[in-house]
Amino acid sequence: MQQYLFEFIGTLVLVLLGDGVCAATSLNHSKAKGAGWVVIALGWGLAVMMGVLVAGPVSGAHLNPAVSLGLAVAGTFPWASVPGYIVAQMLGGFVGAVLVWIFYKDHYKATSDQPDTMLGTFCTMPAIANTWRNFLCEVIATCLLVFVILALATNGNAFSVGGAAASTGSLGSWPVTCLIMSIGMSLGGTTGYALNPARDLSPRCAHAVLPIAGKRDSGWSYSWIPVAGPMAGAALAGLLYLLVF
Repeated sequence: MQQYLFEFIGTLVLVLLGDGVCAATSLNHSKAKGAGWVVIALGWGLAVMMGVLVAGPVSGAHLNPAVSLGLAVAGTFPWASVPGYIVAQMLGGFVGAVLVWIFYKDHYKATSDQPDTMLGTFCTMPAIANTWRNFLCEVIATCLLVFVILALATNGNAFSVGGAAASTGSLGSWPVTCLIMSIGMSLGGTTGYALNPARDLSPRCAHAVLPIAGKRDSGWSYSWIPVAGPMAGAALAGLLYLLVF
């Protein structure tokens, strides 16, 4: 239960800071409005880092159902823990998104005539709607994410002292931060790089239930892609890891 609790808290931190940077750069009268994609990519990378620093020592800081699935497929995480991790992550993502809305409530009110902009602070939508290409983009990006995470734990990359394996501690969050920022800058332009059902579906549900003035529908016709794509990509990454390593 302690591991589940820290997955909840870590994912909450991730979404609070990640959706927070989307709100800061998008909503009217925000001092960061218009800061752009580079700030969003940096913000999401750092959001992941903060979540990992909170949850890493206790739960391993998956913070993402796709990561939990990919690691289980690769044999580095017990299947029995996957359902509990996913529930905790999804709940954390929901609460994190609600906190972003509370924090920026005045700015949401000032952006009530821009429903697409408001939705974009909660979840992803494609730049060009193309169902199977959007799905493929999420598969490829998440496969890369999980494959590199698995590769980071291999002997050549793992930290050691005198030939003995040692924990990297907080330093372990930095490569993943760089990975998230790299994916955002290189592969995020098509779908907004969801990579994570807890980052996308949970905040989408929050958008659906919160009393946001002027909001549009929550994009449910697209919502399966940021869930199925990352889960498929993560499973593929786990299989590739078994094949390659």
